[in-house]
Amino acid sequence: MTNDANDANDANDAITAKTQPALPLVILGTGLAGYTLAREFRKLDSATPLVIVTRDGGESYSKPMLSNALAGNKAPAALAIASAPTMAAQLNARVMTHADASAIDTAAGTVLVDGQALRYGKLVLALGAQARAPGLQGDGADAVQTVNDLADYTRFHASLQGKRRVAILGAGLIGCEFANDLHAGGFDVELVDPAAWPLGRLLPGEAGELMAGALRGLGARLHLGEMPVAVHRRDGALAVQLASGAQIAADVVLSATGLLPRVALAQDGGIATARGIVVDRLLRTSAPSVYALGDCAEVDSLVLPYVMPLMQAARALARTLAGTPTPLRYAAMPVVVKTPVLPAVVSPALAGAGNWEIESQAAAGEAGAGLRALCRDTQGGLTGFALLGKAVAQKGALAKQISDWLPVQAAPAAPG
Repeated sequence: MTNDANDANDANDAITAKTQPALPLVILGTGLAGYTLAREFRKLDSATPLVIVTRDGGESYSKPMLSNALAGNKAPAALAIASAPTMAAQLNARVMTHADASAIDTAAGTVLVDGQALRYGKLVLALGAQARAPGLQGDGADAVQTVNDLADYTRFHASLQGKRRVAILGAGLIGCEFANDLHAGGFDVELVDPAAWPLGRLLPGEAGELMAGALRGLGARLHLGEMPVAVHRRDGALAVQLASGAQIAADVVLSATGLLPRVALAQDGGIATARGIVVDRLLRTSAPSVYALGDCAEVDSLVLPYVMPLMQAARALARTLAGTPTPLRYAAMPVVVKTPVLPAVVSPALAGAGNWEIESQAAAGEAGAGLRALCRDTQGGLTGFALLGKAVAQKGALAKQISDWLPVQAAPAAPG
């Protein structure tokens, strides 16, 4: 082939490259992580094609609102802030709803959606987490519900109509919030947990006992130190059987026993996973041009299924995807427990790194009962805190005293 012919081919290739549309940024997931990232990215880049794929209807809503909607008498439809078409218009994006992303081919740079290969320039996994299966026996085990998204909540809300007795399995963050919310909605609540006090993974014992007293004061019946083992159908209702042999009668049973990051899609695509999808401080996975954030991601061995870490991750990743590599850093991020009977704020990630100092501000049962628990390391540095009642007003001042969970790093090389 002559030099002239080569020059002509090169020119044609250059023209083709200019005329071909840019490959899109593809985000899998329209939860808080996916939509927050899309909003932050569009603030920085209005031109790159954006495709968002979701298993559900793609409504924008606040997931934390699901566990306190009953007290406000809000129907499920009222929790949706915007529809998928509205979000598509706002984000100048294509939002693919009720779509099954079933496989990732990292070598080809494609994700299989409803059987069709969708090419990506960069791919973000914002897959969230799934409710942990309670592993119960009995002919009523299939009636146990979980609430992890708006569709779940819609089903749960429908099942409550005309019912009164609700058993909640798990007295962690979500279990306690639902217990308070269901009581406010007029339901009788039974709360079951194998731990000795509510919020056992977040609160020291004295703080947990104060929360237990507050929930009992509402009228909730707490079954602590008890393990649910089976659910049986009884005369048109349900009976939760405990390991001790006791049984709890209920019309509706809600499992709130924790979350598991969704990692199967990444695993099947050869992407490294541990507890979550393993990412570095730029939120890059082990595959080129593939990122992960939110409840499905594991950053420096941390899986933090809370709102503030997610928001910080979305802002950092948006800048990275827009061309400015921005390592994620986590400052202290207190977790707000939405239990109006006894408001609580916990800074949990480093709470186990040291010894608790308990400062009660009022006895349990008194008006304005409160407690401040500080966790300090061997040098006296503050590593975590738990604030209940009136003490929650101190969260800002205490958060400033805690070292960053992930300190600032120098910006690494531009991502692939």
